[in-house]
Amino acid sequence: MQCGWPLLGPLQWIRYVNKQVTVKVGKDEEHRGWLLTVDPVSASLVLVDFREDGGTSVQVVMGHAVEEVQVLQEADEETADRLRTSFMSLRTCSLDPEELRMRRRGVRSWLEKNRVPVEEEGDELRVAGVLTIRAPYGPEDCFSSNQTVLDRVQRLIQTKPDRPGPRPETDPDPTRPSWTDP
Repeated sequence: MQCGWPLLGPLQWIRYVNKQVTVKVGKDEEHRGWLLTVDPVSASLVLVDFREDGGTSVQVVMGHAVEEVQVLQEADEETADRLRTSFMSLRTCSLDPEELRMRRRGVRSWLEKNRVPVEEEGDELRVAGVLTIRAPYGPEDCFSSNQTVLDRVQRLIQTKPDRPGPRPETDPDPTRPSWTDP
């Protein structure tokens, strides 16, 4: 039983993420679902429920109304993957593999220059273990349940100095440094 949910703070809330929970908000009102995230400002919970028809329902429970949160079970690997990918865009990327590789390298370099911990996992970039950037590596291709990190990384990517133009092999001045150079 958790009394004073909003007072617990992020370090306590994270223990409930990716777990199936029951949230009591009144004497007779109860909500049940998989806890996707908790808003760090309002302490509101985002609960996800996977329906039998393959759909997903999302419910936000306002933090100030929470009286009790009980963990029912932890997510198995399949459920954790579904939670992680529930809100990811299904759009496909039509750029050639070389262009995608250049974009991925450019975004990674820009994040590293701004002292953001980033690593490559296959065709994706992973930031601080809590955010994923998928092709074609723009701000709208960032996914995270941590809204603060998501917002900051998206704004950082928006400020990346893009210099579209001739590729190095067709550049009239090959000695000129490029933003993609290490």
